[in-house]
Amino acid sequence: MAEPLHYLTIAEAARLIAARELSPVELTRAHLERIDALDGGLKAYVTVTADAALAEARAAEREIAGGARRGPLHGVPLAYKDLFDTAGVRTTAGSKLWADRVPGADATVVARLREAGAVMLGKLALSEFAAGAVKTYVSPASVNPWAPDRFTGASSSGSGVAVAAGLAMGALGSDTGGSIRGPAVCCGIFGLKPTYGLLSRNGAAALSWTLDHAGPMTRTAEDAALMLAAMAGRDPADATTIDPPNGAYPALIGEPVAGLRVGLLRGLYREAADGAVADAVDAAAQVLASLGAEVVEVELPTFRQSFLANAAIIMAEALAYHRDALRERFDDYGPQLRDNLLLGAMTTARDYVQSLRVRAKLMREFADLTDRVDLVMSPVFNEPAPLLPTEDDPVTWIAKMLNDLGPTTVDWTSPYNLLGAPAASVPCGFTSEGVPLGFQLAARRLDDATVLRAAHAYQQATDWHARRPIP
Repeated sequence: MAEPLHYLTIAEAARLIAARELSPVELTRAHLERIDALDGGLKAYVTVTADAALAEARAAEREIAGGARRGPLHGVPLAYKDLFDTAGVRTTAGSKLWADRVPGADATVVARLREAGAVMLGKLALSEFAAGAVKTYVSPASVNPWAPDRFTGASSSGSGVAVAAGLAMGALGSDTGGSIRGPAVCCGIFGLKPTYGLLSRNGAAALSWTLDHAGPMTRTAEDAALMLAAMAGRDPADATTIDPPNGAYPALIGEPVAGLRVGLLRGLYREAADGAVADAVDAAAQVLASLGAEVVEVELPTFRQSFLANAAIIMAEALAYHRDALRERFDDYGPQLRDNLLLGAMTTARDYVQSLRVRAKLMREFADLTDRVDLVMSPVFNEPAPLLPTEDDPVTWIAKMLNDLGPTTVDWTSPYNLLGAPAASVPCGFTSEGVPLGFQLAARRLDDATVLRAAHAYQQATDWHARRPIP
């Protein structure tokens, strides 16, 4: 076994467990030892459930030995962003408001992973209520394992760090404007925001009801397919959920990409993105072309306006969720989230309706485009993971945020939250300073399999995803 246990992929571990060449207990213990050795510096975890994880691993080992293997996740250690409810285990949402909250039931996605036999290592750090800022208020901010002075991405930061550094084989994240894909690109891993409704949000703290998505964060597209297959499907407790057209994502992932048409938003990113980012996306497109995909340059005129529409919807819906608690426990909110919620109070009904009109226009454009191409390709961020801010002043932070919402902004992730379309961040290189780079693949709603298939083909042809920040 050339790869250390903590850097095995889920698919590799599943094959070894099925062949009785690897013990779930051994695998779980290796991850717990890794957490114990490294998480004091990386700060990915809010809560580590070591005793329960070992008990679950022993139970998985007994079941598998008895011929009752549940599937590829059976005995595999995972961890969950700390806004997904876990029965009997503290779920904080990164906030003082929930610092001592212990739910009585699992979130649906957690329950489905548990039913698939996954072992829970613990709960992962995030920005307060997943609102996208750097700060968390029940644990220190996570540290990027590639570059400690760089952003980890918001808000599924602990999930990105844990997977990148070998502290979990896979993780659950959530994404309202890019909070799976951002940490994935900053930490050099794979992150999928699935089709809206494919995964239940029941038991997950809300930020924006119409934009929130749960999704897998892993080192490979193949591993994300395994997690997605276990979690996807209708949930009576979440009226927005839908059944997948074909839940056999792991089986579909190996199909060739020859003949797929990839629409490259090259004109826009050559104008807006850092040169290293743009060059890396160009090079990734060439790899897909060498595998038989047809790469064509395309445009989405409403892309620029999408950031503003997404921001207005988030602010309004987040305020609706937090309104009563904000009145009753104003001082318990961190200044970054509190100021963001106050911006929501200034978002008018007209702002919200106009944002919905932008959303509808983007949907029409994207539907027309995806009649002509199978995938849309772009950067994830305009620049590599940025240096961390030195200011913790909420006035400075809010001024920067308002400046970032200018009319020339190109935000690559939030349009796909508005669309409810699947989009993934795929590792594709490093800067000369060793900072990870990635590209984004998106497709029409419910075509998650094509995103996974193209990403998997790319990863089979490259080794960026196999680079490690810490041995």
